[in-house]
Amino acid sequence: MANEDLSQLKIDKTTDIYRPQRRRKMIYIAAGICFIVLLGVFYMKGVFTPAVQVEAANVTQLYPSQTFTLLNASGYVVAQRKAAVASKVTGRLISMTVEEGSRVKKGEVIARLENDDVIALRDQADANLSATRYNLEQSKAELNDATVSFNRNKELVRKGFISKAENDVSEARYNKAVAAVAAAEAAIKANAAGLQNARVSLEYTLIRAPFDAVVLTKNADVGDIVSPLSASANAKAAVVTIADMDSLQVEVDVSESNLQQVKIGQPCEIQLDAFPDSRFRGIVHMIVPTADRTKATVLVKVRFMDKDNRILPEMSAKVAFLSREVREDEKKPRTALNPAAIMERNGKKSVYLIKENRVVETVVTLGEKLGDTVEVLSGVKSGDRVVLKPLEKMRNGSRIKIAEK
Repeated sequence: MANEDLSQLKIDKTTDIYRPQRRRKMIYIAAGICFIVLLGVFYMKGVFTPAVQVEAANVTQLYPSQTFTLLNASGYVVAQRKAAVASKVTGRLISMTVEEGSRVKKGEVIARLENDDVIALRDQADANLSATRYNLEQSKAELNDATVSFNRNKELVRKGFISKAENDVSEARYNKAVAAVAAAEAAIKANAAGLQNARVSLEYTLIRAPFDAVVLTKNADVGDIVSPLSASANAKAAVVTIADMDSLQVEVDVSESNLQQVKIGQPCEIQLDAFPDSRFRGIVHMIVPTADRTKATVLVKVRFMDKDNRILPEMSAKVAFLSREVREDEKKPRTALNPAAIMERNGKKSVYLIKENRVVETVVTLGEKLGDTVEVLSGVKSGDRVVLKPLEKMRNGSRIKIAEK
């Protein structure tokens, strides 16, 4: 009885073994499906496709004037009328009315020197001139009285009423009065010249602007000793340096071999390094009639056609000598690219835009031809990189490797 009960105590292992095997099989199948899907995704993304070696081109910003530029040259903005304003006399500076950037008019007082002694001399000369004028009036009155007396005595002598000696006295008095008037008039001229000299000396203590200009540098300040010769180590010669901003021109060196492409009156386009996004109209003002033998160049001066307060002396500049004037619709920059980057598919123009190490097919709208490039109205922007001469086997998303030049 006991043995029968023990024989019935058996574990059914069929169910426990079957279920784990089925579960593992399902896991294997799912893993295989996922692996196949991932392989497909990786294949679609080109993970297993080798990178295509391509050439790249930049989308640039182009001014239309660049397509009819004959020659380019670089130089500097130079004021054709510039002065280091100094004093004509030596003295201590007591007043300074300008600073760097100040605009001054012709004849405007820029600075004053100590001038109390000169003012005193001027006042003295003025007083001397007034005194001689009073002396002249007195001499004229004396001359008038002497003339009347002399004329009367001449008539009386003729009639025998007075002696000849008495008439001689009146004549001498008349001649003396005439000489006194002449001396007074000469004294007036001398004192007037002395007064003018004092005024000129006083004017020398006032430093004035010789023409309408802008102050570039201030070389002295109140308390400094200024001298026209600057003989002393502590003396300053020029008080300020000024420049006429209306006389600004760009001076560039043109190679002798290219000089035939430049002529007076030729339209130009000026670009300042300080404002790379701006273009200024210019015209050839002068071709200096001498060459620099060390550089084999000729100096050409280009005048600005329009005034602009941003233009300053000594700025670096580039000049494009044009074959014709720039039209109004050609003044703004345009986006352009190499035509070799453009492909046509399904009636649309497109390019392969480079994004890191892959390409993205991008539809573009084209404009007019600009020299060796073509204008792009939409689709890409300046600074983008595109594939040059795209291959037929390339597709959107293809991996690329940019060839080194």
